[in-house]
Amino acid sequence: MLKIFAPDARKELRRFSAGEAAELLGISTGFLRKLHFDNRIPDVHTTPGGRRHYSAADLMEIRRALEGTAKTEGAYLKGRRPGDKVQVLSFLNFKGGSGKTTSSIHTAQRLALKGYRVLCVDIDPQASLTTLFGYQPEYDFLESGTIYDAIRYDNPLPFSSVIQKTFFTNIDLAPGGLLLQEFEHETPRALIDNVQPPFFSRMAATLQEVEDNYDVIIFDCPPQLGYLTMSALCASTGVLITVVPNMLDIASMSQFLLMSADLLDVVSNAGASMEFDFLRFLINRYEPNDGPQQQVVAFLRQLFGDEVMVAPVLKSTAISDAGLTHQTVYEVERGQFHRNTYDRAVDSLNLVNDEIESLLQKAWGR
Repeated sequence: MLKIFAPDARKELRRFSAGEAAELLGISTGFLRKLHFDNRIPDVHTTPGGRRHYSAADLMEIRRALEGTAKTEGAYLKGRRPGDKVQVLSFLNFKGGSGKTTSSIHTAQRLALKGYRVLCVDIDPQASLTTLFGYQPEYDFLESGTIYDAIRYDNPLPFSSVIQKTFFTNIDLAPGGLLLQEFEHETPRALIDNVQPPFFSRMAATLQEVEDNYDVIIFDCPPQLGYLTMSALCASTGVLITVVPNMLDIASMSQFLLMSADLLDVVSNAGASMEFDFLRFLINRYEPNDGPQQQVVAFLRQLFGDEVMVAPVLKSTAISDAGLTHQTVYEVERGQFHRNTYDRAVDSLNLVNDEIESLLQKAWGR
C-alpha cells in the first residue's frame, strides 16, 4: 500500500478528461464547453495547456446544476425518488474466480460516477472488495469494524457504525474480513436456540437502518452457498450470477443452482421473502474469438433466453493489470495501457453496467 499509493499511502481517485466527463453526464463535449463559457457550472482544474480535468465531486456539482434547469425530473440525477425502494444487488457464484468482486466494484463505480449513491457490502471473509478500496482488512479490521459487527447474534452494533467513507465520491463501504467466518459457525447454534431475527432476515433488518441514504446497495458474496450468501439473497431485489463460459464453470453453476433452489425452498418455507425484481446471468471473461466459448454462450442463451445479459465482460489484460495495483479500469489512467486495450475493456464494462442501470430504472418503473 505504501509503495503503490506513495507518498501518502491513501488511495485517491484520478480526474477525468472532458470527453470522459461528457460521456458520464450524458451530454456532448461541445455542450460541456458551452456550460463553462456561460458560467452555468463551477470552474474545474485546468492544466497550463488549457485542458479541463474533472474530479468525481465536480461531476456531482455539475449534475446538480443541470438537474436544476432540466425539463424532465431525473434527467441528470437518476437515483431514487420518493416512493422508490432501495435496489439491493447480489453478485454471486459458487466458484471462486468467476469475477464476482471485479464485476461488483466496476458496477458500483460506474453507478457512482453516474450520480447514484452506492453502498458496497463486502460479505466475503477474504475481503477482496475491501482491499480494492484501499484498506488492509487483516490489519485495519482484525478485531472489529466489519459488517460482522452489525449482524452478529451477540450484542450487534448499529450498521451505521461500521460504514466507512471511501476515496470514491458517492460510494460507502461496509468492510469484510476474516471475522465474518464466525457468522457461519454461530448460526447453527443460534437456530437451535431460536435467536431472533433468524439468519435470513438479519441482513435485511440491518440494511433498513441506512437504506434511506442510498439508491443502490451492492453485495459481494463469498464463493460458497453459506448463511452469509443466503442472508444477502434474502435482502436482495436483484441477483447477478457471474459465469465464465467454459464447460467446467457451467457444470459448477448447474450444481450451484440446484443447491440454491433446495436451500431457498427451505428458507422461504421458514418465512423468508424471495421476491427479486430481476435475476441475470452475467458472462465474464469472454473471448469473442474463442469458438468453444461462443458455443457455451449460445447454449446459455438458448437455455435462459433474456435472463442472460446482452453484454458480456470481455477478457482483458487491462482489467487484470489494473488489479495488480489494487485498482479498477475506471481508476487507472488510459495512458498506462495500449489505447485499444484500454478502450476495449472500458467499452465492455460500460455496456454491462449501463445494462444493469437500465434494469434498476425498470425496477423503479421508468
